[in-house]
Amino acid sequence: MTGKTLTVHQGNILTAEAFHQLATIPPEIEWFANIENPRTRRAYKNDLNDFMRFVGITQPEEFRIVTRAHVIAWRNDLEARSLATASIRRKLSALSSLFDALCEANAITHNPVKGVARPKEGANEGKTPAVSDDQARRLLNAPPTDTLKGKRDRAILASLLYHGLRREELCGLKVKDIRLRRGIMYFCIHGKGGKIRYIPIHPKTIGLLEAYMETSGHRDDLNSPLFRPVKNNRGGGLNKPLSTDAVYQNIIRKYAKEAGCDFVGFSPHSLRATAATNALEHGSDIAKVQEWLGHSNIATTRLYDKRNTRPEDSPTFKVEY
Repeated sequence: MTGKTLTVHQGNILTAEAFHQLATIPPEIEWFANIENPRTRRAYKNDLNDFMRFVGITQPEEFRIVTRAHVIAWRNDLEARSLATASIRRKLSALSSLFDALCEANAITHNPVKGVARPKEGANEGKTPAVSDDQARRLLNAPPTDTLKGKRDRAILASLLYHGLRREELCGLKVKDIRLRRGIMYFCIHGKGGKIRYIPIHPKTIGLLEAYMETSGHRDDLNSPLFRPVKNNRGGGLNKPLSTDAVYQNIIRKYAKEAGCDFVGFSPHSLRATAATNALEHGSDIAKVQEWLGHSNIATTRLYDKRNTRPEDSPTFKVEY
């Protein structure tokens, strides 16, 4: 989005000029500035810039003359570009969030996105495939046990498969985020939207974390990233978090190939889907799984529920001749 910004600095207090400048900030800019999560900001910015380019908006105030016809035309254009259903729904949701804020600010009388038909989600199942229990065990056992990298990678895979963490959450963990509460070791997870949740650490993961940190020697460096590089080919120190891309390319994908589960559709999210499916299959309440995964809406959690698609339960294997 373009136009005025909320960046006004003059000592510790506002000057009279800054006060009046802030009073003229459009509510469109206020709404965007109030989005704290950087990933959400980036996604919303891309979605709204796409809409602005399509309808020819150059100033934030021009959003106030947008009609439902403009939104429908944009949706049709997105479909013509063969965007995924989930992407189209997300873009419409981002635009709707802006108009909800403008309604709240009395800048417009109604939200023009409301009533615009959105592409159907299809079957009540996410597109991310889970791996089988056997594949999960092979994946957990793929890293070597006698090297620092192997010990770290085992602890990473266990943290993902036993706790359903997102890659961003895993990479954001610090040593101090392993905490003792009521006699149980917990991960303190900093999730989407700044939400914090506490997840009990699985006993097998505790052992792998202990082995990793004993070898790495950074157990007492509480502010250090929990999972760090084991070497830095570009020079500099190792006291930095792994990138999400490194976790995927150098750990998840590497060992998935070795374990024979790098199939079409496999992604880092497959480990999260596997954890949720396994917990549900073994009797965990779906509301508890929702909280465990950090989902705001239980409908999202249901997309991870693969219990109804277990191939071994298919009538195919009941047929006998």
